Amino acid sequence: MRPYEVMVIFNAELEDQAVRDAVDGSVKLIKGMGAEPGLVDFWGKRRLAYEINHKTEGYYVVMQAMSEPPAMAELHRVLSLSDDVIRHKVLRIPAEVYGPAKERKTADATKE
Repeated sequence: MRPYEVMVIFNAELEDQAVRDAVDGSVKLIKGMGAEPGLVDFWGKRRLAYEINHKTEGYYVVMQAMSEPPAMAELHRVLSLSDDVIRHKVLRIPAEVYGPAKERKTADATKE
């Protein structure tokens, strides 16, 4: 399994509960494909750096997960098809940078 980070920018006109439901659906999707969901950080509404589809604000969410590539490819496909998502980015991050993996590594080093 590899560590991933996903940033999603939802339409700012959505209700908070609609955004949480969409994120829960994404987490269930990757969990159903064998991934281990990690931290989900709701940043809230922020001003976009530039206008996208005539919108100047978006609701930012960052998710982390340990997953195999097919699960993240499916998440990418689903987010691409969603009308509520303005932009998204799925990144594979190095294991030594990933939070839980980094904490496990330092914990193992202190045991020795």
